[in-house]
Amino acid sequence: MKVLQVCAEIFPLLKTGGLADVCGALPAALARQGCEMRTLVPAFPAIRRGVPDAKPVSTAFGMPEGTALLRGSLPGGEAIYLIDAPQLFNREGNPYAAADGQAYVDNHVRFALLGRVAALLAEGLDGAWRPQVVHGHDWHAGLAPAYLKAAQERSGRRTAGCVYTVHNLAYQGTFAVDVMGALGLPWHFFSPDGLEYHGQVSFMKSGLVYADRVTTVSPTYAREIQGEEQGCGLDGVMRKRAADLIGILNGVDDAVWNPATDVEISQRYDVRRLKDKAVCRAELQRMFGLAPRNDAPLFAVVSRLTEQKGFNLILAGLAELVSRGGQMVVLGSGDAALVDALKQAAAADQASIGVKVGYDEPLAHRIVAGADVLMVPSRFEPCGLTQLYALKYGTLPLVRRVGGLADTVVDCSLENLADDIATGLVFDRFDVNDFNAAVRRAFALYGRPAEWRKVQKRGMAQSFGWDAAAAQYLAEYQRVAVA
Repeated sequence: MKVLQVCAEIFPLLKTGGLADVCGALPAALARQGCEMRTLVPAFPAIRRGVPDAKPVSTAFGMPEGTALLRGSLPGGEAIYLIDAPQLFNREGNPYAAADGQAYVDNHVRFALLGRVAALLAEGLDGAWRPQVVHGHDWHAGLAPAYLKAAQERSGRRTAGCVYTVHNLAYQGTFAVDVMGALGLPWHFFSPDGLEYHGQVSFMKSGLVYADRVTTVSPTYAREIQGEEQGCGLDGVMRKRAADLIGILNGVDDAVWNPATDVEISQRYDVRRLKDKAVCRAELQRMFGLAPRNDAPLFAVVSRLTEQKGFNLILAGLAELVSRGGQMVVLGSGDAALVDALKQAAAADQASIGVKVGYDEPLAHRIVAGADVLMVPSRFEPCGLTQLYALKYGTLPLVRRVGGLADTVVDCSLENLADDIATGLVFDRFDVNDFNAAVRRAFALYGRPAEWRKVQKRGMAQSFGWDAAAAQYLAEYQRVAVA
C-alpha cells in the first residue's frame, strides 16, 4: 500500500503544535504495518535544513516559476518530498504567520500549492513512485481532495483514493471568493456542495466534502463535531458525511516520550522507580525559581495560551490554588492579554508561579517529568497530546471531560479508585467552580500518598502507542485505495 501524507509541519523538523507530532510518528508506525508511506511538505527553512540529502525530482509545475519537487529522507529514514518554492516558503519562524502574528496574505497560494502537488504526485509527477492513497492533514492540505476530484473530472478516472484528517475544526483556512482565480480549480467547485462557505472559500470544507473518508483524532470529537456546539459552523457537513467519518485516537511516540529513556530530563525513571521523579520535580522548581517545597502539588501547563485551552479558568482559580500551597509553571505562547496576566501573576508571587513564554521542546519534557499535575481544562479538545505524555510520566492530568480528553483520562472518584481505574482528575462544565473542585481533589489526593502513587501507576500502565492507530488508518486506506 503506497500512501502520500500531506501536511504543513512534521516533528522533529518543524513543530508549532500536536499536528507535527502526529505527522512525525505516523510514517514509522504505518511502515510497521507494511505500508509504504511518504510525506509531502512545503520546504520551509527549518524543514529544508533538516533534509540535507534532498535532491530534485521534477520541475514540471507550470506555476509558480522556479518551483521544484525534491525528495530526501527524514531522520528516521522515511522518504519525504519537499516543495521548493522560495518565494512562498523561504520565510523563517512561524510557517503560517509573520512576526506580528498576522497570517500571511498569500497563504491561499502557499497551501493551494501543497494540495496541487499532492494531486500531481497521484498523477505520476515522480515517475518512480505513485501513491494509491493521499492522506491530507488539516486545512493546509484541504485542497488536495479538490485537486484530485478535478483531475478525475478531466481524465474520467480516479488517480488515488483520499483520506482527510481533521485535527482542529476551529481552524478552517477561509479566504475571500476572489482567490478562486489563483487556485486553478473549476468554478463549479465554488458551491454550497463544494468549498463555498458563507460566500468564502474554505480549505477545510474542501477536504470534508471531496475526500473519500474523513477521520478525526478521537472518537468523542468525531461525535461532538456533528453537533452545533463543537461543529464550528460545519456540523451540517459533518452530519452529511457521518457514514464516512471515524475518530482515531492519536498515539504517543515511545521513542520520543518515555521517562525511562528520555535524554531531555535530569533523572530517568519508570513505574518501578517512581521515587526518582522527585529529582525532576526539584530541578523544575530550580529552573523556574520556585520555592523548594514538597508539601503540595506542583501544577503545570504546556499549551497554546488561548481561551480555548481554558486559561480563563486557570487564571480565575489561580489564587485558590496558591492559597492552598500549590505551585504552577506555564510554558506556551498565544493571546497577549493572557500572557500579560500570567506574567503579572508570576511577578507577584515568584516563589509559587513560573512562566516561560514561547515553545521549548526540551523544557516541555522537563515540565511533564517534573510536575505532579498537568492541566488541560479545555473548552474543546479534539484529542490532546499533553495529557497522554503526562500519563506516561506519572503526572496526573487534570482535564475537562471533552473530546479526546474524555477518551483518555479516568477521574479519581472514590469508586474509580476502588476499582483501580483512576488515572487523573476530570471535571464536566466549562466553569471555574467545576475547575476549582478538580483542583481541590488534586490536593486531597496528594495528601494520601499511597492512593496518589496508585493513580500514577495506573496512568503509566495505559497503552497509547501508535500501532493501534496505524492499523485503523491502514484499514481506511484499504477502503479507498486505487489499485
